[in-house]
Amino acid sequence: MARDVEFIDGTASLQEAAEMMGELDVRALPVGSSDQMQGVVTDRDILYCYVAKGLAANSVLVRDVLTSPVVSCDQDDTLRAAMDSMAANHFRRMPVCDARGRVVGWITLADLSRKLLVDSAALQNFMQELTES
Repeated sequence: MARDVEFIDGTASLQEAAEMMGELDVRALPVGSSDQMQGVVTDRDILYCYVAKGLAANSVLVRDVLTSPVVSCDQDDTLRAAMDSMAANHFRRMPVCDARGRVVGWITLADLSRKLLVDSAALQNFMQELTES
């Protein structure tokens, strides 16, 4: 998981959110703060809630399109538990919280894929066989 999590304020415009996503090279931003996460805004939220409707990006606020409530995993959860939660909720990314509910990280499908590939000799061998065939 990434431990350096950037948050956006709910009163920011979708234009500001899109700019921040571009600068950080991410597809979603947690809204609020690590102590008080209000939701998540994604590039899809911006696309469907503003672009598709022809709205001005600077006239729509993040809080008006964010996804809430937030589903998260615990920092002490197993990798399997995090994967199961992401799969059950059809998520590509998810906040990781400590026992007090404070956001301490962000986990993505890419993080999971890298971890599984690095830790699985069988998967590495299979991939090598595929690429050499």
